[in-house]
Amino acid sequence: MTNTETSPRNGGAPGYFPAVLPPAALAGVRTRRMIAVFLDLIFVSILAAIIWLVLGLATFGLLWFILPPLFPIIAFFYNGLTISGWRMATPGMKAMDLEMRLSSGAPTPFINAAVHAVLFYVSWMFPPILLVSLLDGKKRCLHDMLADVIVTRRAA
Repeated sequence: MTNTETSPRNGGAPGYFPAVLPPAALAGVRTRRMIAVFLDLIFVSILAAIIWLVLGLATFGLLWFILPPLFPIIAFFYNGLTISGWRMATPGMKAMDLEMRLSSGAPTPFINAAVHAVLFYVSWMFPPILLVSLLDGKKRCLHDMLADVIVTRRAA
């Protein structure tokens, strides 16, 4: 075991999540994730609009034609930096009492968090893929499985 962090979910012992998470760790995760995504989309949209406006005005409108990819770039770093941070959640996830970790229970590194964000936005192009969450016992979507992460309720 290379993970030296302790977790209240495994009795405080270093190591991995238990094979079966307690029901409280997954209670209401799907609904809370939907609300958290909505909150995060609002926050990223406001942030992107402010940056777009400031950069556009600072360059007298010259950058407005090349700034449309600004939203995905901000969303990429927003998810990567907030999830890999010490809170292990975006502000929307934190408001909904959620956290994201690797499947092993370790904190999520930046690359996994950023890849998760990219896969999440790509999955919106194929909405039936999001239904995988209904079939998975740990309530994970396909993009969660591919990024090797799990979203759970925060420990009390």
